[in-house]
Order: sequence, then structure tokens, then C-alpha cells
Amino acid sequence: MGARNIEPDGEVVAIRGAVVDVRFAGAALPKIDEAVRIRRADGGGVMIEVQAHLDAATVRGIALQDTAGLRRGARAERIGGPVEVPVGEAVLGRLLDVTGRPGDAKGELPPDVKRSPIHRPPPPFRARAGASEMFHTGIKVFDLLTPLAQGSKAAMFGGAGVGKTVLVMELIHAMVASYEGISVFSGVGERSREGHELLVEMTAAGVLGRTVLVYGQMNEPPGARWRVPLTALTIAEHFRDEAQRNVLLLMDNVFRFVQAGAEVSGLLGRLPSRVGYQPTLGTEVAELQERIASTGAASVTAVEAVYVPADDFTDPAVTTIAAHVDSMVVLSRAMAADGMYPAIDPVASSSILLDPLVLGEEHVRVANEVRRAIEHYRGLQDVISLLGMEELGREDRQIVERARRLQRFLTQPFTVTEAFTGIPGRSVPVDETIRGCKAILAGECDDWDEAALYMVGTLDEARQKQAAGRDAA
Repeated sequence: MGARNIEPDGEVVAIRGAVVDVRFAGAALPKIDEAVRIRRADGGGVMIEVQAHLDAATVRGIALQDTAGLRRGARAERIGGPVEVPVGEAVLGRLLDVTGRPGDAKGELPPDVKRSPIHRPPPPFRARAGASEMFHTGIKVFDLLTPLAQGSKAAMFGGAGVGKTVLVMELIHAMVASYEGISVFSGVGERSREGHELLVEMTAAGVLGRTVLVYGQMNEPPGARWRVPLTALTIAEHFRDEAQRNVLLLMDNVFRFVQAGAEVSGLLGRLPSRVGYQPTLGTEVAELQERIASTGAASVTAVEAVYVPADDFTDPAVTTIAAHVDSMVVLSRAMAADGMYPAIDPVASSSILLDPLVLGEEHVRVANEVRRAIEHYRGLQDVISLLGMEELGREDRQIVERARRLQRFLTQPFTVTEAFTGIPGRSVPVDETIRGCKAILAGECDDWDEAALYMVGTLDEARQKQAAGRDAA
């Protein structure tokens, strides 16, 4: 059997970019999603994943690595199953690619490292556990309006340049500092610069030892970007199922996963569906998202960034991903333009966990009052811009002033932006956030300067800022 694994049993008959056709003469064909390794003339190898059976002897596969240097007639050997990636303690603190090869300067992984296939069914429904323990991030607007529980999924939707990656980086900082579990970060189709920055920051923070970084970046073939979330998820599932440890899975950016799937679909000659997306869009997203779950003793909790093309929230990729998440965090370009960071839209963002049975009556009541006040203010903005605040009734003016103060109180300086802003980052317990919002809604801050509430942590800090401003005046 050992000799069978190293003997070539196929040859390359066609190469078109990332699409490779392999003929297996006189042998059973590898199954769909099985891996085949092709040997280069220089001794290296290229992994492809079988996507179609063209005839009784030929398969068509998508390359997970660069095909430059491959030639027709190259020898191909069957792996005997899907791509297998290293899992377990050995991968902690490492940066891996889609096939599990290290991409850092720390040498090769030990040869006896355990490996798992990247294609696995989701846990059965009966094995799943409901969300119980809340997952506090220390980010005020996140914890108040879009709470996250262990085993749940939160997605941050936003167009280009509204702060998705910064928010993901801050969540990594906030959570890894206080979180005792494992973190797995999956960079899907992102810039190399961002990956390098994250690696440097995690090393400096001393948290890399509990983290695994898995990258399939912009410059890599579509097959790598398409499969890298499954590699990250396989590593997360091992820690959940085998080591019984809670895992935080961070993905930036899930839209690039969909985009890579569309590229693969086009390369394979499938007819496009709505807006040019692949006809298998719903299935591909479901296969990824349904594997993120709690099973008894441990859970995989996901925080995903989702790029919204041209700020169009009706885009099929966006609506498909949104159907699978528990907390939907919507980033607003208008708020970013006004300097309200994090630019999370309190009205458009939502969470199924915002329930009195999960969070308690007070949290849900305050969250709803905050949302209602800001929504009321937005409804009056046209009147204010045309006629001014003086034309509003006394009650409307009071709501508008409190809504403006709430918006400013929900801003927060981040640790990851400290180098640019000069303001140290803040982490705020959810009880302090609720207390501050209640005070503003009750009118305790009606005579305060709005600027005192901008970019602070707790209400006590804003009070000190207000007092210092008065003394200076």
C-alpha cells in the first residue's frame, strides 16, 4: 500500500490557468473533492482538487497552488481522499496556507503531526448545543446592540473603507486578551500587508501562542482562496471536538470566499446565475457556515467580515451570508464620514440574541430605547437641515439632543488605532455601557457638551472630560 501512494497513476493532459485535466488510464477515477498531487519537473508539487469527471478516464481539477511551470505529461498521484491539513497543538502560533504548509520562518511542522480532511459534514442537529454563555467584546455598541454568544455567528457587513478590518483586529485584541480559548484567524483574499501587520501585532501582544493564522491571499489562485476557510474551520473543529476547547474563528473576508467560488465556477464552464454569481452560491455558503456550531462541551464562535460590493445590501452574496448569522453588524459609510467610529449603524444592525430570556429585561429595554431615539433623530434630520432645531417641538428637540449624545457615547477609541490617533484604546464592560446609556436617556447629560461624550470609554470618563472642559472655560 505504501508503494501505491508514491507510484504515479495519472498524467496531466491539459492546463488552462488554474484548471488542470488529468487522465487516469485503466484505474478508477478519484471522487469529487478528492485531492491529486502533480509533480513538477523541479521536484516540487501542485495540489489540485477534483471538481468534475469529463469521461471514463479523465478528471478536471482546480489547482490550490500556482500552476506556473507545470507541463502536459506531468505525473499525478492520488492522495486517496480530500486535502488533509495539520491540526492540534503543533499548529498553534503558526501561519499556514490552504494545504497546511507553514508560511512563516519557523521551519517545518513535525512529521508525525495529526492531519484532518478539509471536507467534513456539519455536526448532526442532535449533537448541537444552544447558545448559553455570552461573549463580551468590550466594544460598547457591539455588546449593547449586537451581542454575541459562544457558538454563535456574527457578521460585519460594510463597503470599502468603512472599518471592517480595523474592527476585526480590535475584536482579536479585545477577545484574545481576556479569552482563554483558541483563536483561529482566516485571511481570505486579503492583502499581504494586512496579514503581516496582524502577525507582528499578535507577536508583540504575546498572544500568538494561542492563535493559528491561515491565509489564502489576493495573489493566490482562486482555488486557494476558495478552500482556505475550510482549512481554518478544520483546525477549529479539531480543538472543539478532540481537545474540548472553545474556539474563536475570525474570517476576513467571507465575500472573497464567494468571489473565489464564482471564479472557480467560471473556470469550470458553469453558466452564471444571478448578478454573475455561481449557481452553487447557496450550497457553498451553507457548507461553510453550518459547520460553525457548539457541540456539547465546546464551541466554535465566528466573527466574519463581509465586504458589500458598491454598498448594495441586496447583493445575492450578502443576503445569502446574512441568512446564516445570528448577529448582523452593519457598518455605515455616513457614520464613518461623520467620524463616528466604530461606524456601526445602531438602527440597521440586529441580533437574534437581543432577547430578555438571554440577556435580561434591562439590557434589551435600554438597547431598544437607544435604537428608537437614534431612529427618531434620523427621521427628523431633513427637517433639521432645512429649518433648524428651533422649529422642532420641545419633546422632539429633547430626543434629538439625547440621540446625538448617545451616538457620541457609542464611539470608542481602539487599541489598534492608537498609533494613528494618539488616544489609548478602551475596553468597556457591558454593565457600564448600559449604565451610561440609561443616564443619557434619563437626561442626566442634557447640559453636557456633546464633545465630552465623544471617543471615551465609560460615562465616568466623560464626566471627567466635561468637568475639565468647564474648568478650562
